[in-house]
Amino acid sequence: MRTLVMKFGGTSVGNAQALTQAACIVKDQKTHWDALVVVVSAMNGVTNSLLQCAQTATRGEEQTYTRLIGELRFKHLKIVDSLIDDPVKIPDLTGMIEQHISELGAICNSVNVLGEITPRGMDTISSLGERMNARIFSALLTQMEISSQPLDATQLIVTDSNFQNAHPLMEATRARVQQNLVPLLEQGVVVVVTGFISANEDGIITTLGRGGSDYTSSILGDALDADEVWTWTDVDGVMSADPRIVPQARVIPEISFSEVGELAYFGAKVLHPKTIRPIIERNIPLWVKNTFNSSHPGTRISQNPVSIPGKVTAITTIRDLSMITVAGRGMLGVPGIAARTFSAVARQGASVLMISQSSSEQSICFVIPTETAPEVIRSLEEEMALELMRKDIDRIWAQDDMVILTVIGAGMREIPGVSARIFGALGRSQINVIAIAQGSSEYSISMVVAAPDADRAVQQIHHEVIENEKGGVS
Repeated sequence: MRTLVMKFGGTSVGNAQALTQAACIVKDQKTHWDALVVVVSAMNGVTNSLLQCAQTATRGEEQTYTRLIGELRFKHLKIVDSLIDDPVKIPDLTGMIEQHISELGAICNSVNVLGEITPRGMDTISSLGERMNARIFSALLTQMEISSQPLDATQLIVTDSNFQNAHPLMEATRARVQQNLVPLLEQGVVVVVTGFISANEDGIITTLGRGGSDYTSSILGDALDADEVWTWTDVDGVMSADPRIVPQARVIPEISFSEVGELAYFGAKVLHPKTIRPIIERNIPLWVKNTFNSSHPGTRISQNPVSIPGKVTAITTIRDLSMITVAGRGMLGVPGIAARTFSAVARQGASVLMISQSSSEQSICFVIPTETAPEVIRSLEEEMALELMRKDIDRIWAQDDMVILTVIGAGMREIPGVSARIFGALGRSQINVIAIAQGSSEYSISMVVAAPDADRAVQQIHHEVIENEKGGVS
């Protein structure tokens, strides 16, 4: 069977109009594919509200979480009232919503009494948005005379027990997909699967991390050996820069898995960073398309797209960062300083986004989210207490309000001088680069700049290196 997996994000199924538009896309594509799987997120804002319910319950704010639960109930019942006409389906859907809302209320009341919630409990609460929305969307498809059935991803995707950020066990997942999903597809049913959620080997609900619906679609694409995976969002495709910063930013027609992996890691919000992992080995093309402009071709992501030598593909940023520096003349030639530094960081659970070290070994600097900086500094000072006392390490300090700006392009590695053009553009705008890192693959160059300079840096590089480059984004 020619198989397509499509995923609709929160904004693409966020209200009655969006759900209707998404259903029309499904109806149109049903005529072109033998088998069609649709992965849906919760409605826009629902997951945040669910998490807020849990957080306010831990603080004993019963009035707040009760109000939020009421708003969630009203929102879903209103959608059913707006979209579904079938007198048989309506009671089924409203009963399903009342059941899930009652479950949410019961969990929040328990959390309110205990004053805490486990990661397992958070996964149960945050899964409710997808579980309700998948059933509503499947009922809408049925109303449009499309044979459809909802299916919880807990029956398909098997993971470890790392609640809130579970890892899929692909062998077990493929077996479940063959058992529970393939027979429905062979009958011509459009299966609507809950994104983001999964289950461990004991059947307990887990989740794949925030934004995990993208990940769900690629896991299923792998397990089904699908021909293509499409991600529907609210932009026309992968952009050369954030259009809010660079109005001249354009859609990139085609991009490699390696390039989009760099983009996802370095802050672009179009795809979850893990999305490409399951499909890259099978070389399943991944498309990013706009639900609200479905005639636009979007961006095709594949293993070996045609790249233009020397071309910079895109620029992206990560904000709200701090750069930590460990420096001292006594570090020179001392084995193990770097290992101890990052062990101290790891003990705080902080994510290191970029590392730069001087060749003289007299300083190491790395970039982390600002919210984790105070604890990381304390951990480093404890780890290096003896070296600080001996003055082998002079100082450990943080520079806040930093931004990582990353320039990405597979074609960069083939032509000398790309770095010179990038830094020349920044120099002409009097923008100071605080730290630099580049991988040996030369797919990307990352720079740390002060936050007030970040937007201007993106605009200048986009103008001089992408817009004015022969073969640049059109």
